[in-house]
Order: sequence, then structure tokens, then C-alpha cells
Amino acid sequence: MTTLRSMDTDTAPEPARLEALRETLIGQLRELDALHSEEVAAAVRVVPRHLFVPEGVTLEQAYAPERAEITKEDEHGVHLSSVSAARVQAMMLEQADIRPGMRVLEIGSGGYNAALIAELVGEDGEVTSIDIDADIVARARRLLDATGYSSRVHTAVADGEEGLPSRAPFDRIIVTVGAWDIPPAWTDQLAEGGRIVVPLRVRGLTRSIAFDDAEDHLVSREYRLCGFVPMQGAGEMRVRLAVLHDVEGEEVGLRLDDRQPADTEALRQALRQQKSEAWSGVTIGGSVSFADLDLYLATTLPDYALLTGTPKAREKGLIASASPLGTSTLLDGDSFAYRVVRPVEGEEDLYEFGAYAHGPDAAKVAERLVEAIRTWDREHRDDQAVYRAYPTSTASEQLASGLLLSKRHRIITISWPAHTR
Repeated sequence: MTTLRSMDTDTAPEPARLEALRETLIGQLRELDALHSEEVAAAVRVVPRHLFVPEGVTLEQAYAPERAEITKEDEHGVHLSSVSAARVQAMMLEQADIRPGMRVLEIGSGGYNAALIAELVGEDGEVTSIDIDADIVARARRLLDATGYSSRVHTAVADGEEGLPSRAPFDRIIVTVGAWDIPPAWTDQLAEGGRIVVPLRVRGLTRSIAFDDAEDHLVSREYRLCGFVPMQGAGEMRVRLAVLHDVEGEEVGLRLDDRQPADTEALRQALRQQKSEAWSGVTIGGSVSFADLDLYLATTLPDYALLTGTPKAREKGLIASASPLGTSTLLDGDSFAYRVVRPVEGEEDLYEFGAYAHGPDAAKVAERLVEAIRTWDREHRDDQAVYRAYPTSTASEQLASGLLLSKRHRIITISWPAHTR
């Protein structure tokens, strides 16, 4: 059971220490490009984050910008709930652009984020936080009551897929669990001109997307890289893992999303064949994120997956990447190629993108992947894609061009700006 250690006057932290930690956090969030407005900064300055994290977490850890704290796991150690990293929370609140007097629905309860939202909407606003897990809601309720938010945040046990119609409409809906789709209840309960901020998963990659209401569909305003525990209940849709190799800790697999088919047996055979490689000439600094490249590959390659592997598999020479989340991979029947990097000779902290490939058509598939990397570098390196979410009844001629994914409730399109050269 989580206890409010710092509510005990004998062990309460010095106010000056807490103030210093919060000011330091605010400065770090600004440096990380997660916090821009004075309104969000003021909320971070007021809400006692250290009272919402599990016991055993130090004050310094509680106010670390990139540290998430797990609050519940299942019997297999799978994370079910957490207090998200402060960077991600501030980033999503900035995306939401919450103003005084608004009605806000939070899907996925933790307590701290709801308290931040309560500060943003003020006394005239309303905050509702729901979760499918009664234990998680009870924990959030207990902590909100203990920290002065008993009348400022309404909590309820409910499946996030259904929202909470009894308290709708909402000016903002903020989803703090990983979602695979956008159910009709969310748009039905959204006020005119409202906004939904949701960590939406497409082809295994999750981005926090700020969707604005565009009458007959939703259109993205911006998106940011993030990661969340997956949604439970009716909206649950897990990524599939196709195992290519599993011998004494040398696991190699493919994460497949959006009901994507793959000839697993043929790809197992491909992994056993000698690799082919190709190099793009495209470079990047070692401290620069290439998440936008991965998103471009995911949304433009016809058959995209994420190659996962353990350190032992890398040490054995089976693969070059040991990423547990996965490396961008192009599938082509019985062959596949995945993104790799190598240091640029004579340059400090500069790396070149390339591809390693396996299978009968390895050389061809490797070249296809590096050509896609070159296209991204030449035409879209500084671009953001546009996500649109349409009802499944939308006629094909009304859909935007680009990648089209038919999910359970929505047709998602993702398009990149056209450039004339």
C-alpha cells in the first residue's frame, strides 16, 4: 500500500528543498522541449509529485524529468499502471492546451496528472479521471483526497473505450494509456471544437498525437514520441511477436502490428542465411533522435515490422541490434532488411544509416530500405506527417492520400507533405 510519508510532519521535507526540486524540474522540462507555457509550469510548481509516487522513491527520483514510476504489475511482471515521466506529462498537457473553465476527461488514472489538469482548469473547470482497474482508481482517489483535490477531480471505474457519457461533453480528452484505435465514444463525448490527445500506436510505433475536431474526422495538430502501458478492456489490441529464433536466451523476433501478416517460417529460414548489406550515405549525430526516420519508414514501406533481439543474440552474431522495442524492418516475402548504423570514419560522433538483410532476395531488399532512408533525408527530414482519423463508413474518395490503415473503429491515414524539386 502506498503511504503518504511526507504528510507526516516529523518526516516532511523542507519546503525550500521541495521548491528547489520543482524549479529544477521546470528548468529541465524546458530544456527538453516538453514545457513552454507559464500555465503548465505553474501547475508543476504547485502539485506535490512526490506524494503520488510509490513509497521507496526518493525526492530526487520523484522530481526527475525522465523517470516513470510503476504503480501496478500483473502476475507476470507486465506493467499495468504508472506515474508517467514528468517530461511526458508536461508535453501532453502542452499539446492539450487546457484553459480555465474547461471540462477535461482523463482516461487512465494515476492521480498526479489529474491534479495538474485541475490546476489548469481552475475552480470553474471540471476534471474527470477514469480507469478500468478499481485498485488504480482507489489509489488515485486516496492520493487526490490527501493532497487537497477531493472536490476538484471526479474519479470513476470505467472502461476507457466507452469514456464517461454521464459527465460529457468534454472540451479535452487526454488518454494516458497506449491506444491502438480511437473509439466512437471519444468523439461522441467531445465538445464542438474540442481536442483529443492520445498515445496512438501505428505499426508498433507510438506517438502522442493532438487531434483536433474537423467536423467529419479528426486531424493531427502535432505529435511527439512517447511510450505508455497498453490499454486494457474492450480497446485492448496487443502487438504480436513472431519468433524467428529462440535458443538459450538468443531470442530474435518480429513485432507485428495492425493485423499484419508475415510468413514466419520463411523468415526463420531467412535469418539463417548469410547477411547482405547496403549503405545509404545518410548520416546523423550520435545524440540526435532519428524517431522521425522510423516513423517515415513505418508509414511508407508496404510491409513494416520491428526486429527485436536479446544481447546474447547480438553477441552470437545473429543480428546487429539488441533493441527490446525493435528496429525498423522491411519485410518482403521470404526476405527482410533492418536498419543499422556505423561510425563514419574520421568523424567524431557521426554515424551512417544502412541496412542488413537476410533471405533469397537480401541484396534487393537491403537496397530498397536504404533508398527509403535516402528519400526521407532528401525530402522529409524536417517534416511532420499528418494523421487523420475517419469513421469506418467514410467513402474512399473522401480519405486523404498516404498510408491507410483500417482499424476497428477508424480508418487512419498518414501522409507526408508533397515537395516539388
